[in-house]
Amino acid sequence: MSYKITFIGAGSFGFTRTVLKDILTFPRLSDAKIALMDIDKERLELSRVCCQKIVDAGGYNAEITTFTDRRQALEGSDAVIVTILCGGTDVWQHDIKIPKKYGVDICIGDTRGPSGIFRALRTIPVMLSICGDMDELCPDAIMLNYTNPMAMLCHAMHTVYPRLTISGLCHSVQNTANMLAQWLGMTDEDIDYVSAGLNHMSWLIKYEHDGRDMYPEVRKRILTDREVYNQSKLRNDLFLALGYYITEGSRHNSEYSWWFRKRPELIEHYFPPESPLKGGYADLLKMYQERDKTWRKDLEEWLNHPDWQDPARTDERLERGREYASSIINAWVGGEPYVFHGNVPNTGIVTNLPRGACVEVPVVVRRNRLQPVHVGDLPKPVLSLTALTANNEMLAVEGALQKDVRKVFQAVAHDPLTAAVLSLPEIKKMTLEMFAKNKQFLPEYKVPHDLKSADHL
Repeated sequence: MSYKITFIGAGSFGFTRTVLKDILTFPRLSDAKIALMDIDKERLELSRVCCQKIVDAGGYNAEITTFTDRRQALEGSDAVIVTILCGGTDVWQHDIKIPKKYGVDICIGDTRGPSGIFRALRTIPVMLSICGDMDELCPDAIMLNYTNPMAMLCHAMHTVYPRLTISGLCHSVQNTANMLAQWLGMTDEDIDYVSAGLNHMSWLIKYEHDGRDMYPEVRKRILTDREVYNQSKLRNDLFLALGYYITEGSRHNSEYSWWFRKRPELIEHYFPPESPLKGGYADLLKMYQERDKTWRKDLEEWLNHPDWQDPARTDERLERGREYASSIINAWVGGEPYVFHGNVPNTGIVTNLPRGACVEVPVVVRRNRLQPVHVGDLPKPVLSLTALTANNEMLAVEGALQKDVRKVFQAVAHDPLTAAVLSLPEIKKMTLEMFAKNKQFLPEYKVPHDLKSADHL
């Protein structure tokens, strides 16, 4: 039987190439029907060329087809992978620039806080539209979402389409577990670990080797090896303070709390100019703006790389990587069961986080079934920030689903970094300016009369 796997946002070359390469390594999926869908015809065609290169180089029997019509691409799918971006840098640059004008210095801006919330407001309607098509055309398919802001998008989809099987995927858990293992002279295969919390705010609540807690050894390495400490200075300080390691990188996590970006000297301390870990203002925006100029050249270099002429090097390029998606899809269609850390509704899995919130926890996938693993309580040292963030994301999604400006403002107001820098009247003024800039994308949002003046609350 040949399975159909559909990529929505296939013009996202990095994810599409990487995940397709991994998918085809499974014999059960090597002859899959691969449907690539994107609204950008140029990027779609180039993505097809790249995917066909992988198929040909591996000698697979997979069939690549392209679509600009999403419904045609989705019909009859067994798995759907979503990697969309609603609007280019000309649109979402203002999510970064307007907060900066008010003193909120944002580095990445794709997950939470004012920038993440407004990205969610623009993206949630598109994600729900995809779900609506799936509900009609492929209701038994699994959706694997890579699009940020992960938790808010998945929470919206879980809320409106509870019968669909949807999980958000991120590579931060396995990458962090492996990073710590390397510090200890091991690999993550030597470690038993459990991560739980929220996407980009998940904590390694268990980190053991042969039943032995390895956190004392991790702490020792951080305290005695300056090179190890500097690899992720911010996360290491967070670990030393709270006792559990957070799975997303320092740049992202600098935005999610009260501690790291509220003063310029703090930003410079954690991200000094000589550091390879860039963490300055608008780093992601600058990277995307630069990529806008170079992506065609980069793609040509990938297609014409000398490794494709060397069978041994080609085999290396086609080896399965560390992304979860391929193993999940293989298990979903009847292959060997697989355990991953995914984003699912909190049905009591994490007992001290809000019920219904989108949580990132261990999940077992087998044929046509996802089964999250019960975690219990998050440890108290990491609970305050995580629970606040979960509640805030749920509030922002309520605002998005109800087109409620007041709830959006309240979610922005409770963002830890924003609240560390601004007063409530300043936050309201900033939020209203962000709504004004997004008026053409968010026309259904009406500002209540009592919120129109930013001089008072």
